[in-house]
Amino acid sequence: MSAGEIFLWELMGTATLTLLGCGVVANVTLRNTLGHNGGWLLVTFGWGFAVFAGASIAAPSGAHINPAVTLGLAVNGQTPWGQVPIYLLGQLIGATLGAVLCWAAYKLQFDTHDDPVNTRGIFSTGPTVRHAPWNLVTEIIGTFILVFWIVLNPGAEVSASGVPEFGNAALGYAAVAFIVVVIGTSLGGPTGYAINPARDLGPRIAYAILPIKGKGSADWAYSWVPILGPILGGALAGALALALPAT
Repeated sequence: MSAGEIFLWELMGTATLTLLGCGVVANVTLRNTLGHNGGWLLVTFGWGFAVFAGASIAAPSGAHINPAVTLGLAVNGQTPWGQVPIYLLGQLIGATLGAVLCWAAYKLQFDTHDDPVNTRGIFSTGPTVRHAPWNLVTEIIGTFILVFWIVLNPGAEVSASGVPEFGNAALGYAAVAFIVVVIGTSLGGPTGYAINPARDLGPRIAYAILPIKGKGSADWAYSWVPILGPILGGALAGALALALPAT
């Protein structure tokens, strides 16, 4: 697959991920929506199915849609290092685009929301108890679980006809969605479980530049945690999987 094709599929898949993922948070957070106060379970299931949708669209490129996954697979030898920058660029641009589309879908609700200063959480994550080292640990652990599962269960490989052929993970991308849901329900409480640098950074950039009247800070002082934590967690997962005996 060419670099341009990898870039395009990762962009579209990651844009879908953040459009739907940020969308469910907007639906729960903003006042004038049918999902207002839908709760944490709605958010976690929405993000899980957002991963399913985004990964399914990005199947031709291997459906990374997450720099931590790309790095974990590269460390594990399943993705050439020369392709890593292409994956990362497509993912970051796609994540930013998806967040902008989310804002467009909820434009009227943003305009009429009575607490605009606290809308950053629709786009990016933040800790419930701010302590950067421990917040980092939380993100490392959550991302490790995700990437370790993916590395050990490569999921869909695309045949010459373009149809995904599922390997050890019989449920394919649905199984990845289940992993994301359980990470959210079990480990998402402390930091909002970014577990994906592009998913956090792209929408944070979008929030910083979007014309949301009365919005708050993008909190750049915290932004490095949901970038570095998932990178470390993904790399550790790839390295551990590589060290395990072959089955």
